[in-house]
This record gives sequence, C-alpha cells and structure tokens, in this order.
Amino acid sequence: MNSSRPYLVRALYEWIVDNDCTPHMLVNAEYRAVQIPQGFASDGQIVLNISPSAVRHLHMDNEAVSFEGRFGGVSHTLFVPIGAILGIYARENGQGMVFDLEAPSVEDEELEETPDDDGPPDGGQPPRPTGRPSLKVVK
Repeated sequence: MNSSRPYLVRALYEWIVDNDCTPHMLVNAEYRAVQIPQGFASDGQIVLNISPSAVRHLHMDNEAVSFEGRFGGVSHTLFVPIGAILGIYARENGQGMVFDLEAPSVEDEELEETPDDDGPPDGGQPPRPTGRPSLKVVK
C-alpha cells in the first residue's frame, strides 16, 4: 500500500489555505536528496513558508514537494522528498500534523542527482536526529 503521507500533506495544505491561514512545512534538512539553501537550517531542521504568496511553481506529488522561494532576497529552487517532511501546520494557530521520521526509500535514493560520497559507512543511511521532531514558532 502507498504511503499516506503525500496525500495528508496535500490535504492539510489545502485545508490550511482554505481557512486563510499560512501553511508552514517542517523539513528534515539532513534527509537524502533534500535541496534547500545552505545556512538556513537549524538543528537539522528547517521551517518553510509554503503559502501561495510566498512561493512560486509549487508542485506536490507522491514523491516530493518542489517550489521556488526567496531566502534573503535571493530566489532558490527547493526540492523536498515526501519522507523529509516532518510536519505541516498553520502558522496562526499551530493546527496541522506532525509525522514520524521516515527512512529514505529506494525511490528517494533514485531522485538524488549525485551519489553521496561523504555518506556514512552503514549502508548509506543518513544520520537520524535523536528524539521526536518539534515544532517551533516562526515569527
């Protein structure tokens, strides 16, 4: 059976936007194949504002979420595999959902453009953060 995560992410995004709130996505920045601007992640995580007014060319499918966003006034293309999404919630009230950590699937590894030569020797699995993911208030 397919993972329910991509369907839940899309549904929660629509629900948050329909209620005139700002959707934020919590991402594991150390997950394999994640493409985000360097220097913006904290403790291996990053919170991304994915509201229609903040991003361009938002595309959500069963494999990944991709879009263009501005960081420090500079436009960047971001790519977030579904397994790297730790949560999606409304900035205004915190309502949304947090997901469990997910190991990269074979499909995620195929999405990666270049091999990870610096990867750990334990079969190429990325380092897993300790503890449960936590949501942070972004102002």
